Order: sequence, then C-alpha cells, then structure tokens
Amino acid sequence: MNYLLITVLFMIVIMLCTIACLHWRQHRFIKQLTHSLELQLLNQDSFNIDSPSKSLKPLINVLHHLHQSSLFSTERDKLTGLANRVGFKRKMLSKMPISEGMLVLVDIRQFRFVNDLFGFLFGDKLLKAFAKRIDNLNCKAQFISRMNGNEFLLFFQQPLTIEQLQTIKNDLQSPFEIEQQPISIKMQLGVLSLNEHHADVSLMLRRLDLALKKAKALKQPIAFYDQDDDKAQYRELLIINGLPKGLKQGQLFMVFQPKLDIKSGRCKQVEALIRWQHEGLGLISPNEFIPLAEQTGMIDILSSWVLDNVLAQQAKWRNMGVYVNVAINLSSTDLDNPNLAADVATKLSQYLVPAETITIEITESVLMKSLEQTIVTLNQLRDIGVKLAIDDFGTGHSSLAYLRHLPVDEVKIDKAFLDEFETSHAAKQIVKTSIELAKNLGFEVTVEGVESKSVLDALHLFGVDTIQGDYFAKPSTASEFEHLYPQLNYQQHNHLQHNH
Repeated sequence: MNYLLITVLFMIVIMLCTIACLHWRQHRFIKQLTHSLELQLLNQDSFNIDSPSKSLKPLINVLHHLHQSSLFSTERDKLTGLANRVGFKRKMLSKMPISEGMLVLVDIRQFRFVNDLFGFLFGDKLLKAFAKRIDNLNCKAQFISRMNGNEFLLFFQQPLTIEQLQTIKNDLQSPFEIEQQPISIKMQLGVLSLNEHHADVSLMLRRLDLALKKAKALKQPIAFYDQDDDKAQYRELLIINGLPKGLKQGQLFMVFQPKLDIKSGRCKQVEALIRWQHEGLGLISPNEFIPLAEQTGMIDILSSWVLDNVLAQQAKWRNMGVYVNVAINLSSTDLDNPNLAADVATKLSQYLVPAETITIEITESVLMKSLEQTIVTLNQLRDIGVKLAIDDFGTGHSSLAYLRHLPVDEVKIDKAFLDEFETSHAAKQIVKTSIELAKNLGFEVTVEGVESKSVLDALHLFGVDTIQGDYFAKPSTASEFEHLYPQLNYQQHNHLQHNH
C-alpha cells in the first residue's frame, strides 16, 4: 500500500514538473515573441524565435512570413523594386558606425517635364529602366535606393574618385529608348564622403541633400558636401525662423529711393524697398531673405506687411503735402494669387489712398514664366486703377510679340546695361535701342543705376522719362525723404533747366 502511494505521489510530482516546465517554456516563448515583435515595431532587423515545440512551428512560420512581407511592403519601392528611404535607413543602421565609403545622391533633372510631355505611364517605364541601369553599373554600389520620385541614392563601401563619379554620371545619361521613343536625360550628383563626414544616418542624409542642393544652385553636374554648407543652412534657418519675430519687433523697415522725372526736373515717384536689420545677423539683403520667404510659403505675410506699410506711409505723406507715386515690387508668388487685385483694392480703400498713386513693379523674368495667367492678373490690377511697370527690362528674354499686348505703363531698364555705358559704343547703342523700342511701344521708360552726370545727360538725349540711381538720390527712410523732398525738387529742377 505504501509502495503504491509513493508511486502515485512520484507520478504526480513528475506531472507537475512537466506542466511547470511546459509553462515556463511557453512563458519564455511568449516573452521572446513579444520582444521580437517589439523589435519589428521599432524598425530593427531581427525576427529570431527559437522554439522546440512542433505545435508552435506553424505559428512561428506565419509570423516570420508576415514580418518579411511587412518589411518588403514598407521598405521597398513598388515601382522599381529598389529599397526606399525606410529601407535605406534600416540598411545603414545595421552597418553603423560607418566611417568610410561614399554616398551619392542622383537627381534626374526636370523629370516632371517627361511626365508632362509623354505621360505618367511613360515616366514610370523610364524610371524602371533607369533603376535597372543603376543596378548594372560597372562601378557597383553595395546597395541602392529610390529616395523619392526622381532621386536615387547609392552607397559605395570605398570612396570614388571624381573621374569614377563622372563615368557613373555619363553612363546613366546614355540615351534610353522607351516605347520606341529615344529620350535623353541629364542628371546632377550630390556626394558625401563618409571618410570625412560620418555621423548618424539622419544627419548624413541631410548633408547629402545639401550637396545636391549646392549642385543645383551652382548649376554644376557634381557637388561635394563641405562643412561650410551646414553653416549656410543654419543661416537660412535663422532667417526663416526669425522672420515672423522680425516683423513683430520692427526689425524690418521700408526705405524709399527717389526717381527723377527728366522733363520737369522734379521727384514725382519713389520706389519702396524692404530692409531687415536682424538682431543677430545684422543687415540682411532682400535678395537673400525674399527667395527664402517664397520657398517656405511666408511671402504672403511679408507682401501683406509691405503693402500695409507703404499705403500707410503714402496716406501720411499726402496729408503732409508730399505728393509722389510709390512703386512696390511684387514676387512671383504674389502674382499666382487670384485675389491679388481684390486684396490691393481693399487695402487702398482702407488707407484712403488713390489707386493711381501706386505703381506695382513685376520683374520681367517672373512675367515670362506664366505669361497668359500673369496678363489676366495685370489686367485686373489695371482695372482697379494702379499703374504697372516691368522691372529689370531686357533681362528676362521677353518676346517682342507679347510686349505690345502687355497692359503696363512703364518699363525699367536694368542697371546691368549701364556697366560699360561710358566705355563701350556697343553698350551705349543697346541702351539707346532698348529705350527707343519701349517708347515706340507706348511705354514710359525708367533707367536704373544712374551714378554719374555724363550718363544722366546721355540718357536725357535718348529720350528717357525717368532715372533712378545714387547720382540723383540714394534710398532713404521715410523721415529722411520728407526733409530731402523739397531740396531734390528745387536743385535738380534748376540744374536741368540750366543744362537743357
């Protein structure tokens, strides 16, 4: 009896131990499975589950396939089959730290025109062919990814020479034949040498983008990242982030450059110019901060602020008896606004400023980008009564066929045409011919950048209506102009009367 009881108890202990062991192993498996799934969610590389239980093998296999298909769908570019940005980052993270090799970012220039001209299906076929060509380069990249629509990234374990990079570029630019249509493409390369500039993956990608941005800005086929490129981007960030604050704190202000009316010898118009005295960067040129405002969508705020300031100043001057027309420059983004004329009319009414006392200047190069839509906007502006001028006339390659249809009152000949005015007969004739052309088309003509009496006298003989430049008057603040205004009219009027 005792023997039987001991046997039963022994068997119960074995069963309990077996159950406990199985429970422990199951607990360990679930813990391992949980950890592996967490790694997947954190975008790391492994999915390793080790279980001796045959009954759990089907579950492990399903989870493994699910993991692999999930990785493929999230890390692969569906069109080309190459890795995408996520896949590239995972590959790089698995290799970190990396302190040698090279990253090359390839950009197909103006690829959107391919889609516009031949259609998106054609563009997709070209991208597939391009991806295949990259994969078959003689100079083999360790891995390749398509970063976005027309940018491909290559990682090389060893740095390449400039000659090798040029060869890669030339090989990739060889003509394609898509749907029996021969097509040539051009590209630019941004290059990051990891031997010199290795960091975390995000910083390396940002620096690579800066290298490509430099190639585009300098119109070079290949550009390398340089340490100073970070400083340039940091400055751009300071400017953009500081713009709203600068407007609130009065760091931005307007100056006004007087123009001389040749016939009367008086100042009848000024051009409003924006300036920015940044608290940390000092005086920033509008040539630097206005393009940045356009690129980041902040130009609307800036343009509205300029219009408010100029119209408020114009109202004040008229109350003081200072009667001048004020010219305001508009950006290309402003002209894209279908409500521009209505917005200007509302502000003119708000400040009680007559429309004819305002001139809106549009740069010729901007005008020619989307001529038909711009003409619609110009007609709307003219309908509310403001005057219109083409700025930098002669630099935007405008068509003479269109010039006669433009609803503008004035053209301003760019100061670049005066560079060799006094030393070159050809330069002088170009200016004279440009003036005659504009006058024959019925436009008033202003010449910018006049800095000497001899140039002024010559332009007077050519029939110019207005001149603008340091010889007559430099840009000044509103209060400075108020004091200068009577003196400009009296002295210059007498001078012109005496000479002509």
